[in-house]
Amino acid sequence: MTEFIPPGTRFFALPSPFPMKRGGQLIDPRLAYETWGQLNSRGDNAILILTGMSPSAHAASNAGNPEPGWWEAMIGPGKAINTDRWFVICCNALGSCKGSTGAASTNPATGHAYRLDFPDISLEDIAGAAHALVHGLGIERLGCLIGCSMGAMAALAYLQRFPDSTERHINISGGAQALPFSIAIRSLQREAIRLDPSWNQGQYEGDIYPESGMRIARKLGVVTYRSALEWDGRFGRVRLDGERRADDPFGLEFEVESYLEGHARRFIRQYDPNCYLYLSRSMDWFDLGEYANGDVMAALAAMRVPRTRVIGVTTDILFPIQQQEQLAEGLRAGGQQAECLDLPSPQGHDAFLVDFDRFIPAVAEFLATP
Repeated sequence: MTEFIPPGTRFFALPSPFPMKRGGQLIDPRLAYETWGQLNSRGDNAILILTGMSPSAHAASNAGNPEPGWWEAMIGPGKAINTDRWFVICCNALGSCKGSTGAASTNPATGHAYRLDFPDISLEDIAGAAHALVHGLGIERLGCLIGCSMGAMAALAYLQRFPDSTERHINISGGAQALPFSIAIRSLQREAIRLDPSWNQGQYEGDIYPESGMRIARKLGVVTYRSALEWDGRFGRVRLDGERRADDPFGLEFEVESYLEGHARRFIRQYDPNCYLYLSRSMDWFDLGEYANGDVMAALAAMRVPRTRVIGVTTDILFPIQQQEQLAEGLRAGGQQAECLDLPSPQGHDAFLVDFDRFIPAVAEFLATP
């Protein structure tokens, strides 16, 4: 069991015991986070970023870690999220393996890793932990709450649990509930991990590690993170050099297969499988309609956030654009100012990580508006 904590990570001690929505509690849990910029004297210029499932809190380079972060192009002096103006906080999700307490962390009751003794985690728990961090830093109300992918869903949980907690909100490639297609994909990913004999009911260690399960799970994920349009334009039907090997007649033959294999192998030892299982399932469970007798639109209309920009990508198959349009429509039905930007990026769900020509203006313009 391994945690993957970037240099320069800071830690916040969450309230203990920390109760979990679906039962159970955590003793002495912590949340990993990083910051950029300075909190002003009024304490009203803070931005909180909630991440997707796999990123760490290291969204951009800073004094504690000069390595480029996963949103390096977006955060910094003069950038879309301008740290000359904003105090930016990015936290690693509760339940992750990149500094925050999760299944790979040590259970203080046993002195060993939690593994499957970790309690069921929900996106509401992730939101509650992030809110505790914000208040622990002395911030009464955020200037803006930003969520991407899983973090966009967690941001909705944050808004539902803590009304009037932010002046603005940017929701990127998220949705108010998990749809059947995304549930099906994540179910297959979890099954690939669990069917790997080396998973061993979560009791893997060292060389006994579910590499094959994680490799297949990651490949399935990467296929859904991009669009068919991009796969075709990027790889076409280009074949790898050389003949097929006689000892591996069904091995890699096309460049797209090689790309997926390389991507997966870089990932499998950088993310804990049990944490992957827990966080994947937390997305499937999320349904904002649960707070309004099953009516998602009513739940959105009950939220209180003055200004929201929802950003979606027309080629996203994991969180299709209809989900982002629903968020904006529901917020407007409750009298809030909300808009949806449908970006025509060819890069699918991952566009917010790579298509900066479109995403930088979309974020910068919203944050720059008084």
